Parts: sequence; C-alpha cells; structure tokens
Amino acid sequence: RLCEVLNLDPRHVLIAEIVFTNIGGAATAVGDPPNVIIISNQHLQKKGLDFAAFTGHMFVGIVLVLLVSFPFLRLLYWNKKLYNKEPSEILELKHEIHVWRLTAQRINPASREETAVKCLLMQKVLNLENVLRKKLRTFQRQISHDDKNWETNIQELQKTHRIVDKALLVKCSIVLGFVIFMFFLNSFVPSIHLDLGWIAMLGAIWLLVLADIHDFEIILHRVEWATLLFFAALFILMEALANLQLIDYIGEQTATLIKSVPEEQRLSVALILVIWVSSLASSLIDNIPFTATMIPVLLNLSQDADVNLPVKPLIFALAMGACLGGNGTLIGASTNVVCAGIAEQHGYGFSFMAFFRLGFPMMLVSTTIGMCYLLVVHVVLGWNL
Repeated sequence: RLCEVLNLDPRHVLIAEIVFTNIGGAATAVGDPPNVIIISNQHLQKKGLDFAAFTGHMFVGIVLVLLVSFPFLRLLYWNKKLYNKEPSEILELKHEIHVWRLTAQRINPASREETAVKCLLMQKVLNLENVLRKKLRTFQRQISHDDKNWETNIQELQKTHRIVDKALLVKCSIVLGFVIFMFFLNSFVPSIHLDLGWIAMLGAIWLLVLADIHDFEIILHRVEWATLLFFAALFILMEALANLQLIDYIGEQTATLIKSVPEEQRLSVALILVIWVSSLASSLIDNIPFTATMIPVLLNLSQDADVNLPVKPLIFALAMGACLGGNGTLIGASTNVVCAGIAEQHGYGFSFMAFFRLGFPMMLVSTTIGMCYLLVVHVVLGWNL
C-alpha cells in the first residue's frame, strides 16, 4: 500500500526485500532454516558450536555483506524507472480490474449461486474496463511523482489505516516475544525438549486462544495453501533427489576435491569450494535438505586423519553459502516463494526471470564477500580453529 501511495512499482521493492531477508537471515542461528538445522545438530553442539558462537561469527560477516550489497543494489537499479509513468488513478483502476478478474477466476461455479456471483464479478470487470478506456483518452501520460503530493497521501494513509484493535496488538506482541525468547532459551537450555517448530506451533495455538476468534474458517482462508502445497511438492522432490543420492554425490565430489589439494592450501580451498557449491546448489534446489545432507559429509571430512581440517570453518561456509545462495533463483529459499505467492494474490506477481535478473547478481556479489570474510578470519587470523 505504501508503494501505491508513492506510485512506485511494488515489484522492485518486494524483490529487494526478499534479497535482504535472505542475507539478514544468515546472521543468527534462528534467522534461516539452514542455520536452525546446523545449530540443532548434536554432533556440532558437542564440538562447541552453540547459539552464541554461531551468531557471533556469522553476524560480523553478514554486516560486511550488507555494506557491499546496498550500493550494489543501487547500481543494479541505476537505469530502472522505479516510479510509474502513468497517473495514479489509471494505475489503481488497472490494479482493481486485475484483482477482480483474479477473484472471478478463483470462483468454482459448482452451484447456481456461485455462477451468479462469478457473472456479477465479470460484469464489474467489463464496466471498469470501459471506465479505464475513457480515462486513457482523457489523461495524458506524465511522470506521476511530479504531479502527486505523496507526503499528503501518506498522512491520509496514516489516518485511514490506524490500529483498530490495540488489545489484539498487545496479545500478538506478547506471544511473539515469548516465542522468540523460547527460541533463544532452547539454544542455551538443553533440558527444554521442544524443537523450534513445536515452539512456533504452540505460540500460534496460544494466540488463537487469546484472540478469541469464533469464525475459524476466515483464518483458514487466509492461509497460503498454494504456497504450502508448493513446499510439500518441493520437499518430496528433494527427498527423491536424496534417495537417488544426488546430494550425496555433490558432497562426496566436494570432499574428493578437497583431499586432492596440498595440506597447506587445503583449508582455503575447502572454504571456497564449500561456500560456492552450497551457494550454487541452494539456488537450484531447496537449501534445507541440502544443508541437512552436507552436515554429515563435512563432519566426516573433518574427522578424516588424512585431511586434518577443523569442522567449524566448514560449517560456517556451509551456512553462509546456503543462506546467500537462496537469492539465486525464485525457488532458492522459502522467503522467495512466500513473497511471490502473496504478491500474486494482490495483483503484483513477478516472474522467475524478473527475480533472476536481480537476485542472481546479488547472490554472486554477496557470496564473494562472504568467501573473503571466511578466508580472512580462518586462514589469515585463525579464528575458531
């Protein structure tokens, strides 16, 4: 809605939000699912990789990645026209037509009443299209931010969209704060026998009880079922690839390459290989099963007496590559799919290639900065060896 008020194309802002969500998610142990998998591994916990150590190491590197990513994003947007060229009235009317048409298409005319509703919606679309044609003949094309007082519109937006249920806001804040607190506490207190997923589910159930919502079907309609089904199918595909031993093959080939390098250069080559293999693989396949498969491979590699490599630098390279690699394609991370699904529902969907043109260069640059950080702190400074 803010983009509509400013007459900006929301797609550019949404893609940038996805990119920096994936980058920022790598900074903490609970910021991204691959990090949660890593920090929950009992073998890594025995080697001293706890919440504080993981977050302290990754946070510094991600700050450096952010410092480079912001100006690079500006460079990618250098020649892009972020403002819409048409007047806001025409853009809002086009968007309204698109949303009503999507709504009509989603209605399954299984009954006479549903058929009537669908016909009414399509008639509304036709009426709005007639209005749009008249306005297109009336309005002249002009740069919208030259004739639009957006500061006044934002003030009007603040007056219109105020918090209507402050009690519910307080309840949501309390539950969210408690869930985040339990995330942190779960990392420090091993006696809490709850996975992070169960903590989140219990928080959601608690909020439903506190909100005292009687019409539960409204909530079910707001769930992104199409996105959840996509994830279910994606995890089935990843499990099939795991059973075909494709991910194991990638890990074994990476380990073989590392073993073939002279010992004095082995750590440097291992960090470079792990972060780039993780980044590129996570761009094409989901980073969650890839991370779960690579952890045993890296543990076995570090325990091999002929290799003689510390496990912590390899795990940090895996985490950084898996998280930053999610920006490579639209299916690289869960954030990408969720945002694209919600944007499509609001009439601002973007294609695979539209995301790829911005996300893949950002992935290459951020992974390069992350690689340089790991090489400096582990090879040059010897941190956490």
